Amino acid sequence: MHTPLSVSEGLTLAGSDLHQLGKLADAERRKRHGNNAYYVVNAHINPTNVCRIGCPLCAFYAAPNDKKAYILTIDEILSRASRAVDFGASQLHLVSSVHPDKPYEWYREILRVLHQTFPLLQLKAWTAVEIAAFAKSAGQSYEFILNDLQSVGLTSLPGGGAEMFDVEIRKKIAPDKIPAEVWLEIHRTAHQLGIPTNASMLFGHGETMQHRLEHLVRLRELQDETGGFHCFVPLVFHPKNTRIDVVPISPQEILQTIAMCRLMLNNVEHIKAYWVTLGESLAQVALSYGADDFDGTVFEERIHHDAGSSTPSGLSEDRLRELILGANREPVRR
Repeated sequence: MHTPLSVSEGLTLAGSDLHQLGKLADAERRKRHGNNAYYVVNAHINPTNVCRIGCPLCAFYAAPNDKKAYILTIDEILSRASRAVDFGASQLHLVSSVHPDKPYEWYREILRVLHQTFPLLQLKAWTAVEIAAFAKSAGQSYEFILNDLQSVGLTSLPGGGAEMFDVEIRKKIAPDKIPAEVWLEIHRTAHQLGIPTNASMLFGHGETMQHRLEHLVRLRELQDETGGFHCFVPLVFHPKNTRIDVVPISPQEILQTIAMCRLMLNNVEHIKAYWVTLGESLAQVALSYGADDFDGTVFEERIHHDAGSSTPSGLSEDRLRELILGANREPVRR
């Protein structure tokens, strides 16, 4: 689709037969990627779960005196990175929390030491929420922080923290998190500095399809401006261990939403089937509903597993390729 869909057009399309919607989204995927489905060999490292924000949506959060609270030492982080390198990882995904006492320099030092020790590893690190906190604690601009992190090894930003841009929904699920405008501004700044980023949307926590489509339009508008989003990640909300009481979203609505992501985001190259939140089987099906990226091995992911994801805590590269082939796609390592 060359003409971007409006929200009202998207709502009409979303109400159509799911099978037909999937065919439309799959046709858009195929135009870009043929029969390919992409993956990366990666690992997640979450240096601490101690956070001063404590969003209702978050099962990962811990207060400083919680039994589950932890802070990894640099040596522990290096040990985990070493294990990742041993199984062939080319990327580390680092997302933490806004620790009430750790200064910006602590987070910076993690990247510096990782890059110094493993210079070939791509370091996808720190969400816009963390970048905003770094800027505030250091008394610096977003541009300064991002430039500084780039100088010590940062290669890209993950898309987390976007959640849902609608003001009223955001008040319910993440009232103390940075507003949508700040999230967008930090990603705009990253793009202007040549730092590619992902974008995301958390759905299935009581919002409507209109909320989702409005969120997608705002991402599309920034992508028109900067072209800096590499991939879009639709994240299914898992309510277990959170303070949000909702019935988990159905597989049909998940596929409907992923298809709409592909159809609305005509200027974003990749749509992810994030098997950690979807489950292996549904992620395979999503490869026929507009998604082209299966994420990766994702060893040691904690954030979504703390919220009740029942998927494995990592997949081997052979298993990833097997799943992609099982969906009649050609696995391509990125």
